[in-house]
Amino acid sequence: MKKLDRREFLQTSLAGLAGLSLLGTGTIVKGCSTPSGFYIDTVKLGSTGLLVPRLALGTGSHGGGKASNQTRLGTEGFVRLAHHAFDRGIQFFDMADSYGSHPYVKAALRELPREKTTLLTKIWTEDTRWYQTEPVAKTLDRFRLETGSDYFDIVLMHCLLRPNWTVDKRGMMDEFSRAKEDGIIKVLGVSCHNWDAMVEAVDEPWVDVILARINPFGVHMDNTPEVVMDLLKKAHDNGKGIIGMKIFGNGDKVTDEEREMSISYAMKSGNVDCLTLGMESVEQIDDAVERVMRNVAG
Repeated sequence: MKKLDRREFLQTSLAGLAGLSLLGTGTIVKGCSTPSGFYIDTVKLGSTGLLVPRLALGTGSHGGGKASNQTRLGTEGFVRLAHHAFDRGIQFFDMADSYGSHPYVKAALRELPREKTTLLTKIWTEDTRWYQTEPVAKTLDRFRLETGSDYFDIVLMHCLLRPNWTVDKRGMMDEFSRAKEDGIIKVLGVSCHNWDAMVEAVDEPWVDVILARINPFGVHMDNTPEVVMDLLKKAHDNGKGIIGMKIFGNGDKVTDEEREMSISYAMKSGNVDCLTLGMESVEQIDDAVERVMRNVAG
């Protein structure tokens, strides 16, 4: 009898499962698709030169204050989740300082090959009552200790909320650029939570990647879906890598039909290279892999 490797075992075992449930924000949503052996492929991230998995494991669901739904799984639970994601081709971790997810990814990377993994993290750029900014080099040194990685594939300025950031944050942008020159960061970009801030990013040469909120319902977005998609097309045509977030409207749109509509909308647009989803269970991972790759194939 042929001995199956881990991937073949998972493919054979999962193909027989049915009636899965998607665990959302404290609720059970019926109608998850049965895993069918699909695995996430890799795509070009704009003109950055990076090849990345088409789907990232987001680690910031209901995140803030150094915690998220993913970190609340505990280290052992997170590592199990990360292993399963990795085995399904999701070799891409979307982290942030404010999520507190760096040490959890570090634990996963003790068992997963760093050279096959894409790491994205984010640095908060505003002083607040709960966060004080530091020089970028010092922050990155801390991040490297927290993750156990000497470098990051993608680093973003986190959660830009105002326009004119290309002027106001030019000094910080120069610090990021030096880290890129030193090989600590491969590509740079922004996470936008403001329409005017995202408009600025589209034509800013410093920006390699934009993390943008996009779904067909306009939920937790910076403008209407049509207007945002038109802007993302312009950005993508300018060579920016586009990563879609809030695909399920921050967990507000998670019925079977809504999940299918959301993934199809992003994947078939031609303007979104890859997605990040805040998956919290094996069932959610399997469902997302199925939907993403089926929409790509279709």
